[in-house]
Amino acid sequence: MRAWESNIRKVVPYVPGEQPKGDRLIKLNTNENPYPPAPGVAEALKHMDIDRFRKYPDPTASDLVHALAEYYGVGDDQVFVGVGSDDVIAMSFLTFFNSEKPVLFPDVSYSFYKVWADLFAIPYETPALDANFCIHPEDYYRENGGVIFPNPNAPTGLLLSLEAVEDMIRHNQDVVVIVDEAYIDFGGKSALELIKKYENLLVVQTFSKSRSMAGMRIGFAIGHPDLIKALNDVKYSYNSYTMNMPSLILGTETVKDDVYFKETVQKIIDTREWSKTRLTELGFTFPDSMSNFIFASHNRVSAKELFEALKKQQIYVRYFDQPRLSNYLRISIGTREEMEALFAFLEKYLAQ
Repeated sequence: MRAWESNIRKVVPYVPGEQPKGDRLIKLNTNENPYPPAPGVAEALKHMDIDRFRKYPDPTASDLVHALAEYYGVGDDQVFVGVGSDDVIAMSFLTFFNSEKPVLFPDVSYSFYKVWADLFAIPYETPALDANFCIHPEDYYRENGGVIFPNPNAPTGLLLSLEAVEDMIRHNQDVVVIVDEAYIDFGGKSALELIKKYENLLVVQTFSKSRSMAGMRIGFAIGHPDLIKALNDVKYSYNSYTMNMPSLILGTETVKDDVYFKETVQKIIDTREWSKTRLTELGFTFPDSMSNFIFASHNRVSAKELFEALKKQQIYVRYFDQPRLSNYLRISIGTREEMEALFAFLEKYLAQ
């Protein structure tokens, strides 16, 4: 080994879902929204002042922060924005998880949590989900340096009730508790209403799923002003200009069109519920997802075989080759037409 290599930080990186190129494919592998962003986004893009690209963007992201604060009924000083919820959560790990005690998150969960913990040298423990992939709040009563969990969970799609979420917060009031709500708009009740009650609660959401803006990379956190100030202090110590100008403008436009947002989310929910019926008819079992994906296992054919067969047909779903998950496919909810094409192929393949 060369001498300087001993000073390199070595981590096992997060592996994002495949981003295949081409037009004639069905992409159901990264939980993107199958519908375009709100019409106001395209209109704002047409009228964007190109001269503004030569200037730095607003480091405070004030317009977007204000739009989110107004929409969710909180103060501007309770909102933090970042480059997707990944950036927001990574910044939160750096800011809030600085104890020698372990951070707690589920063993089957968003796999980036382990990566950030390793990257920032944060100790962690992973309480196991039960045989049905459920989180048990009492597993988080132990002494710890912080708690984070997705609700609904990923990749299972299972929703924890608001009562159970509050139970976890109530038993962890001496540390910061982060509820990662990337998929909450697809049928869950947000923990945002608990922010007034618990100063240690941070709720994180994203524009990548329900708001059709994965390509713009916009995420946000809402919490007590002291938490938001701490996040901003770390952000300004790392990179003052995290949000680019188009993201700030187009993100603000997205928040304004609530009617379109709710219509789009409802279409995805309706397609998801119909897809559950079709999957059951085809011999699949799955946790009862409240997200924009279904985590499904077939009773006869392995997930890996189905994954490879679908890929040959240019239908992309997500396969996790790891313990407990290796016989499941995570299938994002596409348009009704895309899901019909998926089921038509599966029906034919499984009949052979």
